[in-house]
Amino acid sequence: MRLFLLRGALLILAVAGVFVLWDRYGPTAPAPNMVPAVEQVDNILIEKSARRLSATVDGDVVFQVEIALGFEPGGDKQMEGVGKTPEGHFTISRRNPQSAFHLSLGLDYPRPEDIARAQAEGVDPGGDIFIHGQPNGLSMLTLPGDWTAGCIAVSNAEMETLWRLVPIGTPVEIKP
Repeated sequence: MRLFLLRGALLILAVAGVFVLWDRYGPTAPAPNMVPAVEQVDNILIEKSARRLSATVDGDVVFQVEIALGFEPGGDKQMEGVGKTPEGHFTISRRNPQSAFHLSLGLDYPRPEDIARAQAEGVDPGGDIFIHGQPNGLSMLTLPGDWTAGCIAVSNAEMETLWRLVPIGTPVEIKP
């Protein structure tokens, strides 16, 4: 009898797990905390340790999502190829609808101080830091964990929402 109950409980947990994963990673996963009346955000905050992106209007969070970072996210980006996501104050400087990832919003990294520091250290500061969706060809799923080369990744549905809400010039703060 105990074995029967244990198997039943495990089956219920497995089915519940599938529904939770489908809700998070499925093709129709909702874009959380979206305020439909918002046409444009005025700031983006990325909290690396919380793996969270928050978009605000007049200080109020109107859109918040989980993110993936560079494959070695701890600390500030000092040079190319280390898998770190830079920290500091940036601006959305470009939009790329033809990205290798489902849409992308480019940050103005490296900044002049990043270039000067890297030159003094004799290294390349890297570049092409974007907020982007999933790799093209993976439209039905969201890769788990930190997997980018230093960018900030979200699901494709979430990226489409950001694409609509984020104009060039939007300030972006990336905190540890």
